[in-house]
Amino acid sequence: MASARRAKATHPKSDAASQMKFSFAPARKTPAGAPKKGPVSKKAPTPKPKRSSDGQHRVAEAMARQQREISVSEFFAKNRHLLGFDNKRKALLTAVKEAVDNALDACEEARILPDLDIRVTQTDEDRFRIRVQDNGPGIVKAQIPNIFGKLLYGSKFHRLKMSRGQQGIGISAAGMYGLITTGKPIKIISRTGPRREAHHYEVAIDTHKNHPEIIRDEPAEVDFDHGTIVEIELQGSYAKGRQSVDEYVEQTAIVNPHAAIRYHGPDGRRLECLRGTDELPGETQAIKPHPYGIELGTLMKMLKNTKATQLGAFFKSEFSRVSPSVCKQITQKAGVTPASWVKQIGPREAERLYKAIQETRIMAPPTDCLAPIGPQQLLSGLLKEIKAEFYTASTRPPAVYRGNPFQIEVGLAYGGALGGDKHDDEEPTETNGKSKVKSQPVQTRVVRFANRVPLLYRQSSCCTFQSVVDTNWSAYKLSQARGALPASPMLVAIHMASVWVPFTSESKEAIADYDEIAKEIKLALQECGRRLNTYLNRKKKKSLYAKRRDVFDRYIGELVDAVGSMADIDRTRLREALVEQAKTFTDAADMEFDDQGNPIVPSAADDLNLHDTVIIERDAANGDGVNQTLFGPEPEAKRQARAKRQKIAKKKTRGQATRRKR
Repeated sequence: MASARRAKATHPKSDAASQMKFSFAPARKTPAGAPKKGPVSKKAPTPKPKRSSDGQHRVAEAMARQQREISVSEFFAKNRHLLGFDNKRKALLTAVKEAVDNALDACEEARILPDLDIRVTQTDEDRFRIRVQDNGPGIVKAQIPNIFGKLLYGSKFHRLKMSRGQQGIGISAAGMYGLITTGKPIKIISRTGPRREAHHYEVAIDTHKNHPEIIRDEPAEVDFDHGTIVEIELQGSYAKGRQSVDEYVEQTAIVNPHAAIRYHGPDGRRLECLRGTDELPGETQAIKPHPYGIELGTLMKMLKNTKATQLGAFFKSEFSRVSPSVCKQITQKAGVTPASWVKQIGPREAERLYKAIQETRIMAPPTDCLAPIGPQQLLSGLLKEIKAEFYTASTRPPAVYRGNPFQIEVGLAYGGALGGDKHDDEEPTETNGKSKVKSQPVQTRVVRFANRVPLLYRQSSCCTFQSVVDTNWSAYKLSQARGALPASPMLVAIHMASVWVPFTSESKEAIADYDEIAKEIKLALQECGRRLNTYLNRKKKKSLYAKRRDVFDRYIGELVDAVGSMADIDRTRLREALVEQAKTFTDAADMEFDDQGNPIVPSAADDLNLHDTVIIERDAANGDGVNQTLFGPEPEAKRQARAKRQKIAKKKTRGQATRRKR
């Protein structure tokens, strides 16, 4: 057996087979005399040299040396479009807006009726100097550099109270933009009292450190007892019309009727908005956060930073509207007690508390933190700036979104200088011998406000604008295409007052679309629409009866003459009787309204019930150019329109007679 195994192992065929099993290349013949080579093997690739541990450490150190903290001012300097400085025209408007907002806030907090002087001067082709002066309480000397030379520095971010400014960015960002585009610092002059010295500062912002650099600090001689002057030179562009500084000033006067504003434009235009009322907005109080307005991470942070030692004291001191009974319900659902120690609340317990808060019914937050304009003040602002014939305003009760209280107000102006529509008396014109009603295209205008500040940009992405489009205005006798604003001579002003307005960006140009906010806006719009519909129905009725009276006025004389020619009657008595009958059947033509939309001599059936409404008659007779009719004096404008209609009717009659003869 052993010899057989040896023979098998040394057998030449088996040896060749074993070689062919592991060789994939064809066998080659070796030339004579060449040295014999062993089996050919594939050469392995040469591995790349690996970095040593010291080399990797040096790379990590180099990367670590490149890491540094990014200043918030440096970030916004590179991304200034986030703050509203997208282009030159918008930058000019944003700078004026921030300065005016600060001035109005300061005056109202000090309970001073605002008196503002705004000047925009062009110093070069694309350079402007903005100067805003107010009569507020002034600024303490030590705070001036930080307020105007440091981003995210202010007193309004951490309090839940209605105010125009929220983030502590605006005026310092405007100064930073002026420094970047012109290289000139922001100038401030402020005085806090008649016995105090005024201070003149020139401040620049160090964007790398978000720290103010004081260029000048010296006393100043001024002619006012208290107030502040802010002056910024920046690169900008001025244009009239929509989304301009002029429009911003006009809209600011509408929602701030208690302010007197003088505006001097770069083109020499002067605009003076007189004070419409001497009543300041209601004084607001800061409130504590509402449990519905916080998130889990915020709750955990509050538990960590609170000074309270037990949960009961924590809910009482840190939140609003959490009574002991509500606190007991929350803790019971979370599996803890009001006596539980705050330090023992971990992430799991905090999450159970958060879920329990969402499941517990809690009273809405207090509303003394809001200062709405009010219907009468809003009407005063509209009357001061908009020349219309019908005004109405509505203020909704306070509501809540994400635990933040808010209030919606809507003002509506119709007709007058805004244009005419189908509800006005039609004035025919002649075209190729045919009478045609003259009509001009009109479009509803929407003006938006948040905490008494106009919003001029990004209208289509704003919740307020979309709510106007989504409202069914055809139900109130107004023409409206699908997905569009009503085609009517109307202005709609919408104001949102809140402790925290949900803007879509830091530039504060549009309000985010929350269901609670959209619902309140639509309810206010519908209330104003119903009042307008009542007025338009009564106006249409008055116009119809006026046309009937015009027919009586035209033919009573001929009727009396015809009857007198057929019978022996007292023509004077007949004329008087017919006139009296015509007055009885057309008494609605004499309808006159007071400034609240109700008839001057009302009856139980005629009362329009239009509260918070003002109606102004545009064609009131003043004694000049008045034509006497059978029913009393006729306004000159109405007489001219009637004469024009008669002239067109005579031409039409002559044309028909000529065609018959032919």
